[in-house]
Amino acid sequence: MTIKNLIFDFDGTLADTTEGIVRCKQATLREMGLPASTPERIRGVIGLPLRECFALGTDTPEERLDEACETYRRLFAEVATPRITLFPGVAETLAQLRSHGLRLSIATSRTGASLRELTARLDIAEHFCEMVATEDVVHPKPAPDLALLLLDRLQARAEETVVIGDTVFDLQMGRDAGCRTCGVTFGNQDRPQLQTASPDWIVDDFRELAGVLLAGA
Repeated sequence: MTIKNLIFDFDGTLADTTEGIVRCKQATLREMGLPASTPERIRGVIGLPLRECFALGTDTPEERLDEACETYRRLFAEVATPRITLFPGVAETLAQLRSHGLRLSIATSRTGASLRELTARLDIAEHFCEMVATEDVVHPKPAPDLALLLLDRLQARAEETVVIGDTVFDLQMGRDAGCRTCGVTFGNQDRPQLQTASPDWIVDDFRELAGVLLAGA
């Protein structure tokens, strides 16, 4: 089946946000007087909605999760944003994929405001015809809702769509929406973890995507 549409995750797929996210969560815990969490534990849940990240990746009490999210968002621009960069070859590869007529979109667990700010700052917003964020659906990743919303907005067929992400949360979302999936190993989860979600492809460098995906376009 011909590939016509690509749905990208943002964090760990297009942009290297890990250091910024880890530092911002650690700063949040310090400000709130809560126990520190290890970078490995924080990194392991990146890709889920922010409240779940604090619930599963830190020892934040249930009754303080909303406060943690508010504190994190307040600190993000100062602590995290300066450390966020594109992975090598992202801008060039996105342009190449677009030039072959593929429609590119983003499905993220961060807020729409944050996604718009970061894609503009990183100068890649022009490549995407649609972007959906955690507040756009009732059930965020790993549920298929974000991908299904994009398919609806684009009037796209799932079998002609590939979801690309760095975590099993992305791949499960894509699979359950009926799309093909491609894992990337340079983000927050490694190849053995990604293989548990049975992706159609796995790549080790963003620049490999053109060869993999254009072969089916």
